[in-house]
Amino acid sequence: MRRFYADLEMAEGRNVTLDAEESRHIRDVLRLRVGDEVALFDGRGREFAARIDEILKKETRLGIVREIVPTAPESEFRLTLAVALLKSDKFDLVVQKAVELGVTGLIPLVTRRTDVKPNDVGKRAERWRKIALEASKQCGRAQLMDVAEPVEFSKFCAERNGEASVAIFSERGGAPFGSLPPSKALTSVTGPEGGWDDAELELAKSSGFSVITLGGRILRAETAAVSIAAILQHRFGDLN
Repeated sequence: MRRFYADLEMAEGRNVTLDAEESRHIRDVLRLRVGDEVALFDGRGREFAARIDEILKKETRLGIVREIVPTAPESEFRLTLAVALLKSDKFDLVVQKAVELGVTGLIPLVTRRTDVKPNDVGKRAERWRKIALEASKQCGRAQLMDVAEPVEFSKFCAERNGEASVAIFSERGGAPFGSLPPSKALTSVTGPEGGWDDAELELAKSSGFSVITLGGRILRAETAAVSIAAILQHRFGDLN
């Protein structure tokens, strides 16, 4: 079934109305008709089968038929990615793949070597949330990944100071991956294309974060964020 997002309280027997944008997609792109069955998810983990009752120019009306099990179950391992901002569509890719890998939340970081114009940072958060929504539709998740507003690395460290469940990944000066203890929740921190500044690594250490190095591997920033998420889900989550 085609999947649509509805931020509503849904239950069997209730009616739901989708907005003009979703209606255009239903009518002009997918060419669905009255009587067709689709799936609706609420972004909080629940999904329902619904029947199209009426397709209008600016809205589509549906009736909830029954609750169904989402195609992609949520991992019991709560993984948050804190990722240094990247140029162009590289960060868009990280957002999309993080959703597919079952990441719970994503925090964009502004670091010393972040090569992104400050004026562009605030405008991009809403775009990333739309990318996360579209990725959820495609991969079968019924829970939306939370995308936070971009934050300075120093502020992030201050807010997480003393937390044992934060691991910062660096190409130097860290312990092996196997030193991470089993966990039900973890925040993975990956740096910018130019790597971490020495002062940032020292700040992370003084904040109580675990510094981890992936052996001799030197990965591109976007590759590191996605690969580490996959490794962590395999080690602690449901990719096994």
